Amino acid sequence: MTAALALQGVACTFIARHDPGQRYTAVQGVNLTVGAGEFVSVVGPTGCGKSTLLNVGAGLLTPSAGTVQVFGQPLSGINRRAGYMFQAESLMPWRTALGNVMAGLEFRGVPTAQAREQAGEWLRRVGLGGFGDRYPHQMSGGMRKRVSLAQTLVLDPDIILMDEPFSALDIQTRQLMENELLTIWSSQRKAVLFITHDLDEAIAMSDRVVVMSAGPGSRPIGDFTIDIERPRDVAEIKVTPRFLELHAAIWDVLREEVLKGYQQQLQAA
Repeated sequence: MTAALALQGVACTFIARHDPGQRYTAVQGVNLTVGAGEFVSVVGPTGCGKSTLLNVGAGLLTPSAGTVQVFGQPLSGINRRAGYMFQAESLMPWRTALGNVMAGLEFRGVPTAQAREQAGEWLRRVGLGGFGDRYPHQMSGGMRKRVSLAQTLVLDPDIILMDEPFSALDIQTRQLMENELLTIWSSQRKAVLFITHDLDEAIAMSDRVVVMSAGPGSRPIGDFTIDIERPRDVAEIKVTPRFLELHAAIWDVLREEVLKGYQQQLQAA
């Protein structure tokens, strides 16, 4: 079966921020696939290029080497079959929740009445049917994340790219959002590439967890199948024997890379 997203031999090299004469290779030799309907998480130490790979998959960044294919076709420019949910706040403060969810549809030329109807339906699906007239500053962090999720999914992307979308939330709200995403994903079965620092979150959510090495020149050093039955409750499965086994196995690979990344940060400081 053709992969929804396939990175082959991808490398990304940048000019060093403080020395234009030097170059920095963020990732190198990366082979990574996400199957149609598959939920794949990428974990690794800070600075290992996780977000770089997401930007490559989105078509926001052209790799220095290697190829990117979307459903078997070479990616050129922006990945029109992908939706991107950022880590940072991405809502327009001058638009209501409904207006923010409508925005992408309007940019695509969808008639206003149709865009309003679709946006309203997605707000209901994420539990905000009665909050369409609220502005971002009138909503909690969890509510804003729900709006961002609706904003991404209303465009019906075939691939969903998520960059630590729930990292700023408190643990209770985070678990609610994780379960909400899994419920929606199970009905839609879109391909998901999910970036997270949280190994518990990665295991609880995913079909596969890919471990990246410390930078520079980060690359995948582990690919683990998460053979835990679905549907899942992200809080409940964390105490199951299989979850603990998988966590121990993945952490055994990840631990040394996290320590390397931490030492690099200390040296840079």
